[in-house]
Amino acid sequence: MRFAPDNAKIVLGMIEDGLKDPAEPSLRLAKLWHKALFARCHGLTADLRQITGDKVHGGPFKGMKLTEDAILTYRTTVMLGCYEHELHPVFEKVIATPYTRILNIGCSVGYYAVGLAMRMPHVIIEAFDIDPEARRKCADLARANGVEDRVKISGQFYGDDFAKYAGEKILALVDIEGAETELLTPAAYPALRNMDVIVELHDVFNPAISKIVTERFRDSHAINFIPNQNFLPDMTGILAPGHYLDPFDHLLLGWESRDGATPWGVYTARD
Repeated sequence: MRFAPDNAKIVLGMIEDGLKDPAEPSLRLAKLWHKALFARCHGLTADLRQITGDKVHGGPFKGMKLTEDAILTYRTTVMLGCYEHELHPVFEKVIATPYTRILNIGCSVGYYAVGLAMRMPHVIIEAFDIDPEARRKCADLARANGVEDRVKISGQFYGDDFAKYAGEKILALVDIEGAETELLTPAAYPALRNMDVIVELHDVFNPAISKIVTERFRDSHAINFIPNQNFLPDMTGILAPGHYLDPFDHLLLGWESRDGATPWGVYTARD
């Protein structure tokens, strides 16, 4: 893939800004490298939009209409539908499970809240985020896909709130940037013992998080631990036959720009 002329100007501007950074040389070089990667991803995203349009091309939420905010947040990974590809089989099982409600705690721009609402038309999705801008973006994405009536958006979710859903078939989908060590405590919030949980574990902040949170669920849940894995998106049917895709660009198309390990815990309540 090549940059369109306007995209090339944007990328060059980002790199030029990086060259002006006053940090010492080795740190400046590292920061410039990351700026260059983000710049290339920015250009690839803009160019890919010309091919796929503003929608999800594949994966469990294929066909979802994407807002500008969703594209800018997840870039090519959400457009191709390969975002968090490690969880795709997990979400197909979720979609086949008769949940009455899904609690998306830390919903961000709403990719999962809206995608699950589209695939599970009889389920209420309750989306929570402490960031007002994230809630606005989630609402925009829900409206764009016609599921705003079933995506209920709220602010902060507290541990005591789990008790409100006791007795229902619940999935808690949690991504709260390390605060999972405080929220996911079945000893303090017993309703969690009967809920299924999918949580992004932010070992990038503390390598012990995975072990701490997982051990709390071991007595009441079946445990599935899913590490991060590299991924090369399948571009068949997207790029023209015979099109040469630079191997580095191919890697960046599936790059989620994580700063460190963020594996997932999938905890399924035992009957």
